[in-house]
Amino acid sequence: MTVPSLMQNYQRQSYVTQLNKFYNELSQAIVQYVTEQNAINIKEAGLTTTVNSAEDFIKKHFKVVTSCGNNFSPCMSESYKKLSGQSISLSRVGGNSARKCFTLASGAGLCTFRGQGNVLSQIAIDINAQKGPNIAGRDLFLLYIYSNGMVDDLKTSCNDEDDKNCISWDGNNTTLTKDEREDMFNKACSSSGEGFHGCFGKILNDNWQMTY
Repeated sequence: MTVPSLMQNYQRQSYVTQLNKFYNELSQAIVQYVTEQNAINIKEAGLTTTVNSAEDFIKKHFKVVTSCGNNFSPCMSESYKKLSGQSISLSRVGGNSARKCFTLASGAGLCTFRGQGNVLSQIAIDINAQKGPNIAGRDLFLLYIYSNGMVDDLKTSCNDEDDKNCISWDGNNTTLTKDEREDMFNKACSSSGEGFHGCFGKILNDNWQMTY
């Protein structure tokens, strides 16, 4: 293996390690939140699909060093690209709706967006905030908190993830199968269109390895 290949593999695994750390912290925060409220699930504990609810959850369970409100910068980069090189907009995640953005003590930047159905919150996490490469699937990922407390990728019922008019989520879904995650990776993350979910699910499928 050449030196450039070794460096690429090291960098990819570094991204995954930081993503895994946030995933574990988020999962633990959900359990703690439910326990604190003596509830049976996170929805009963009080997390709703609103951004204000998600903001309260993040501020209570993570060390926030900067609150950017509805603005992406300086918590996140102003511009991102996909693996294909296609430019993307974080505003697309929430359909240009309200959001709450933060910088965490870990150095990560994140924004929460409104949920829908059994998806209580959408989270865009940039593991190194404004620093590069600012590419979805490398340092930028979308994670979804479901009403059963699971954190997974997003399943949609869109035949074409590049269709700007398709916002049809599978609202009854709680977790994705391995095949569904693979399908979302191919339709969104690795495609040339605007959708960029599916990257996180691919990493889950591949046992916390960035194989793409």
